[in-house]
Amino acid sequence: MHFEELPLFAPKPQTQPQQAAKVPKPSYWTVGELTARIKEVLEPAFFQIWVQGEISNYRPGPSTHAYFSLKDEKSCISAAIFGWGARKKNFELKDGLQVLCRGKVAVYSPRGQYQFVIDQVEPLGAGALQVAFEQLKAKLAAEGLFDTARKRAIPKFPTKIAVITSPTGAAIYDMLNVLRRLAPQIQVLVVPALVQGDGAAPQLIRGLEWVNQHRLADLIVLARGGGSIEDLWCFNNEDLARAITKSILPVVSAVGHEVDFTISDFVADLRAPTPSAAAEMISSHWLKASTQVREFSVRLKNFIAKDLSSRKMILSHLAARVISPRDRLREQMQKTDEVGFRIFQAIRVLLDRRKALLGHGVAKMDALSPLRVLERGYTLVRDPYLNGLVVKSAQQIQSGQELEIIFHDGQKRVQAI
Repeated sequence: MHFEELPLFAPKPQTQPQQAAKVPKPSYWTVGELTARIKEVLEPAFFQIWVQGEISNYRPGPSTHAYFSLKDEKSCISAAIFGWGARKKNFELKDGLQVLCRGKVAVYSPRGQYQFVIDQVEPLGAGALQVAFEQLKAKLAAEGLFDTARKRAIPKFPTKIAVITSPTGAAIYDMLNVLRRLAPQIQVLVVPALVQGDGAAPQLIRGLEWVNQHRLADLIVLARGGGSIEDLWCFNNEDLARAITKSILPVVSAVGHEVDFTISDFVADLRAPTPSAAAEMISSHWLKASTQVREFSVRLKNFIAKDLSSRKMILSHLAARVISPRDRLREQMQKTDEVGFRIFQAIRVLLDRRKALLGHGVAKMDALSPLRVLERGYTLVRDPYLNGLVVKSAQQIQSGQELEIIFHDGQKRVQAI
């Protein structure tokens, strides 16, 4: 790079009063003058240049601007890109990303700092890959591989899913955690495969063919966590895309983060933003059904409790109105006792009355009884041989006849003279 030689600038002379002219004073720059001069020198010299480096200390500003540092193994320079948040872009800036930037060196006068102001940035190596991605995308779209009409329906209530992914990656653990929480009844078959590098696409294809051949699941999930375009490039493989379209079982593509798109996302029957989101989407109907079952269970329990309470109340009212057989028998027994008591009383009254009448009759008969006459000194003569016939006349007695004399206190036998 060519730099022209910069002329030296004499600093301002110090203005001195007439009487102090004999004492030389040092000349000086003000801070603002020095900063302005540096700005004049640097900015025209480093305009529209390309700089390669690694992003570090990435800080998105409260507006749409972004601030970070560009570094290599030797040096580091502050950088800024204005309006980055409002731009349409295919990638995000992040720490550790190798980028190629075009911009200019600018001096920020309030702090006296210089920084690299960027107007264009692209990740290293992403340009060629992006072109290849767009070309393959256009080719497969023209063949109809992205058409909605050819996509298979995802089963609402899968009982077994096959996840083709790295068994040691974070993606499978994220999915298992979600499924264990939302739909633990779903069985998960992990089909090991590389998900990055040159050998990844063939292994993913073999996993698809193996699961389809043996019908090992209700649906297949291709899963991988986020990464750069290079990391996800195996999912942009044309052979893998065609294997997905030939799959008999439905295929869910859960590759990268929400901002990442691969060819497998377009040809799959369902695209999930992340592996965790794929697990949520697969189990959504199970979760909804289980939620409804719990709600119905609570509603049924409340309905049964309310119905039982109502029936209990009705039963209590009926029980209050209905007399039990034991109570009815007790009541009848009490009535029987009362009737018996009244009969007994009536009989007793009747007997007392009859007794009184009898006593009265007896008294009258007693008053008229011959025995009462005998008590007054009279006697009664009877013939013992004529059945105790009372002798009423002396003419009935013959001399020597045996007679029975009855007194009030006994009887004696005598012989007539």
